[in-house]
Amino acid sequence: MAEPLTDAIVRVARLQRMLAQQLLRGVGLHLGQELVMMRLWEHGPQTQTELVRALDSDSATMTRTVRRLEEAGFVRRHPSPTDRRATIIEPTPAGHGVRREVERIWARLETSAVGTLTPAQQAEAIDVLRLLEANLRESGPPTIT
Repeated sequence: MAEPLTDAIVRVARLQRMLAQQLLRGVGLHLGQELVMMRLWEHGPQTQTELVRALDSDSATMTRTVRRLEEAGFVRRHPSPTDRRATIIEPTPAGHGVRREVERIWARLETSAVGTLTPAQQAEAIDVLRLLEANLRESGPPTIT
């Protein structure tokens, strides 16, 4: 049987992902792609390496994500004018066109998660989640024995 805190984290994360996936499907995005789009909307065109670092991803996953976003018409790639090894990723007009809907989806996810929590409970939940994140980061990557 799972430990109670780990079990609760897994259940909450699964439910949040399911709802997000269902809502994002309506705008033609898959789960995780909205994070790339939000990064591009907020910070402008970036190299794939910058996106990997900013979103704590890996190169292979980001390559697949960007390729799928490009195939869907949400981003375009072009060579960097300053580094011939780098590719710049930027939103297309279609990519900019889904921004408001993605922002509404994230607002709905927030509202759904918050439910009847008071502002004080929300602040406490955020503090606890940040502490859990710090604890997990501090423990480092798991080692296989």
